[in-house]
Amino acid sequence: MMKSIVIIGAGESGVGAALLAKKLGLDVFVSDNGKISEKYKKELTDCNIPFEEEGHDFEKVLVTEVVIKSPGVPEHAPVLRMLKDKGRKVISEIEFGHLFFSGLTIAVTGSNGKTTASGLLYHILKTAGLSVALGGNYGKSYARILAEEAPEVMVLEISSFQLDDIETFKPYISILLNITPDHLDRYEYKMANYVNSKFRIAMNQTSTDYFIYNGDDPEIIAKMADFHGPPKRISITQDNYLHGIPSKDGNGIFEMNLKGKHNLFNAACTVEASRIMGLSEAQIAEGLKTFVNLPHRLESCGMIDGVEFVNDSKATNVDSVFYALDAMTKPVIWIAGGTDKGNDYTVLFPLVKNRVKALICLGLDNEKLKNSFESQIPTVLETIKVSEAVELGLKLAAPGDVVLLSPACASFDLFKNYMDRGDQFKENVNHIKNSEVNIQKSKI
Repeated sequence: MMKSIVIIGAGESGVGAALLAKKLGLDVFVSDNGKISEKYKKELTDCNIPFEEEGHDFEKVLVTEVVIKSPGVPEHAPVLRMLKDKGRKVISEIEFGHLFFSGLTIAVTGSNGKTTASGLLYHILKTAGLSVALGGNYGKSYARILAEEAPEVMVLEISSFQLDDIETFKPYISILLNITPDHLDRYEYKMANYVNSKFRIAMNQTSTDYFIYNGDDPEIIAKMADFHGPPKRISITQDNYLHGIPSKDGNGIFEMNLKGKHNLFNAACTVEASRIMGLSEAQIAEGLKTFVNLPHRLESCGMIDGVEFVNDSKATNVDSVFYALDAMTKPVIWIAGGTDKGNDYTVLFPLVKNRVKALICLGLDNEKLKNSFESQIPTVLETIKVSEAVELGLKLAAPGDVVLLSPACASFDLFKNYMDRGDQFKENVNHIKNSEVNIQKSKI
């Protein structure tokens, strides 16, 4: 096979691929058009992996026949166009990892919920005693996990960007949660292109594999009419979960901590995958009952003066916000904003009218948000400081209300990523909580 590789992009995906390549004895060179973080530079240096940053030396990147592209590098990047024009094979880090993994792979994709679903599935399998790892689009990259120690089962959260550059990647179980408009700027603003990208998760599956999909999603239903792939198909519809997910051993409805209809659907998909993997109903029940969701997903940050603060920073598109607002049972002070991704906010109008008392726009450019919701929400304010957004939320809220950070936008205008945005939100909530405690103590 390959003797050398060049990696374009030095984030978690690119550096993970470099570490795996080094372990395999391949000649590897890493090139990034931007500045590489100190954390990743140290890893590359410690492993004697050559790299360059803040620009590409075309002569250096042309020395190989195989190029691994990090998912964040757009197809129109000049270096990629040049490499393809010169006949170089460009693959994703997911494809690279697949070439060197002999275990079972379960891959989860969707516009929303894939982190929760993959994390829940991993937890259920791990609790049942399987040798399993979790990676891909969240946490450790696929290649990094393989560079450390390969498990028997790999649960991967997969984005459309990662699927775009696969060739032979073939999961044993693929799960397609939903398809709603997201990242359309990367797909020529054509929904059909984005749908096709998501369906690539099942394109190499055979008759011994399984394809679990959302049987209520209109985009998926429409595409399934043209999908003639051979995997065994399992459709999950509201009938499977709307009133709870039933156990097959006669013990009633599974108990779980996740909230909202969308998470019942996510759990229903993971239950089916767990059954395919041979788990008993009792093992599935234990995993569901003990799972705690990852941060930044409808994460309660505590109460201040009877007002609950909820961090849903991972909600970077409109559909995620719809699920968040739908899960709220109290009046909402909504914090939203950031880098807009071509959002259509009209789908939120019915929920917003019934549940949102005020909107706080947190971003550098809030005009689209303000124009969309000024006629729908009585109070619309804006700020560029998360600390001020938290303070305004508390001022606008009454006891029994919820201050919900659910941005509907990417975070890169003011923050490093959605995790940084959520962490700053939590830090400021905790700062006010601690100040309140100190004030109360001083009065005693």
